[in-house]
Amino acid sequence: MKKIILMACSILMAVSVPAQEEEPKTIVLTESERTLVEQNSDFAFNLFRMTRGTDNHVISPLSITYALGMLNNGAEGVTREEICQVLSGGRQKGHADVATMNAFCRKMLTESALLDEDTRVAIANSIFFNGDRNDIKLKTAFKEAAAAYYDATPMVLHFSDEATLGTINQWAADQTDGMIQDLLKPEDLEDPNLVSFLLNAICFKGAWTYQFDEQWTQNQYFGGEGRTAMMMLQDNNFLYAETDSYQSVILPYGNGSYEMTLFLPRDGSTLDDMLAAMNGTNWNTAEYNIRKVYLKIPRLETDTEQDLVDVMASLGMENAFLKFDGHGFLDLCYFGDNEDDSDQCWISMMRQKAHLKLDEKGTEAAAATVVAVADKIMPQPATFIADHPFLYIISERSTGAIFFIGQYMGDITTDLPRLADKNKSVGDEAIYDLQGRRVGVGHPSMLGKGFYIVGGKKVIR
Repeated sequence: MKKIILMACSILMAVSVPAQEEEPKTIVLTESERTLVEQNSDFAFNLFRMTRGTDNHVISPLSITYALGMLNNGAEGVTREEICQVLSGGRQKGHADVATMNAFCRKMLTESALLDEDTRVAIANSIFFNGDRNDIKLKTAFKEAAAAYYDATPMVLHFSDEATLGTINQWAADQTDGMIQDLLKPEDLEDPNLVSFLLNAICFKGAWTYQFDEQWTQNQYFGGEGRTAMMMLQDNNFLYAETDSYQSVILPYGNGSYEMTLFLPRDGSTLDDMLAAMNGTNWNTAEYNIRKVYLKIPRLETDTEQDLVDVMASLGMENAFLKFDGHGFLDLCYFGDNEDDSDQCWISMMRQKAHLKLDEKGTEAAAATVVAVADKIMPQPATFIADHPFLYIISERSTGAIFFIGQYMGDITTDLPRLADKNKSVGDEAIYDLQGRRVGVGHPSMLGKGFYIVGGKKVIR
């Protein structure tokens, strides 16, 4: 945790931070849950280093933790182990298990919104099951875990229905106060093998404890690369730290239960250098002191859409995405009425959209993570149009004895003129087949059924 050095009460009073109406509240974690937070912070840095690129970027590791934590109740074997390892920062041993993740997620879900009346924090989870799949059902144990720890009760929707896309996207928008729109795309629902979508949404709206005055905000150069930013300004007391590679300042929201920590690389250092040295253990252990800080930071607004399949596989959970060879999610679904008849499932799509806006009054941020689960490759609808001659057989299944065998060549249901019935003459006209070969004269009685040419016209016998 952050080391806050208070040299003496008299000194604290001399540089006192303006009084807050109430003290920050806390969430009490067990020892295993504290270990999980540290390990999950390692995951956050691993994830950010892999996804950040060179543009503005924001991502929510906690949203991913919720989505995968919920889904992991349906995983087994290697897949479950890999998800636990990845969410614990890649640790092969000593990582948190599913039970610890469930308990931690439940605690954050129920308590994080109660810490500060002036800061809105909302965490929501949902499961949308494909009602087109009459052959499978979600397992009872998975549904019970999702409800008990994540407040997620499966909703059945027909993924073939055009309205389903709007229903799921509206859920994400509603849970994020409209900050996340169009999480799913039409093509995301086209796969007939889809079993379910699992979603998490996190919404945060916090007002600065010490707000900026808009009259001091000015457009200035940013980064020395021809870019500009609307820079906000205030001169106040904050928790501040310096290291050899960066300066850091903590900006509290509301009663101080939530805060934003800024890290600014020092001259000669870069974001790459700073991030390379940070992990879940040391990122918040600098020695922070209450200092008078002349603070200038930019207004900013960032939106990010991140596909996560390749990212999460690279971080170590490859089995979750394997269609045939992985252990998959055998504890998620089952066939028919027997829960022991497990369905082999895997993650077919994983995506997060995130939004963050920071201005003089505070910060609003939201993220929604969606995980699509599919099962075995279902045969695509075949085309069998019997519009030309075909064979048919009627047999007894167990012995293979053929009772009937036949072919169908088509019925004559046409208005073409007919050759005269047998024993009736057509005069002296020659009769030809469709290949132009002469096959008779005058009397058709010896000809078989079919099409012929008589007098230059097509006729039927």
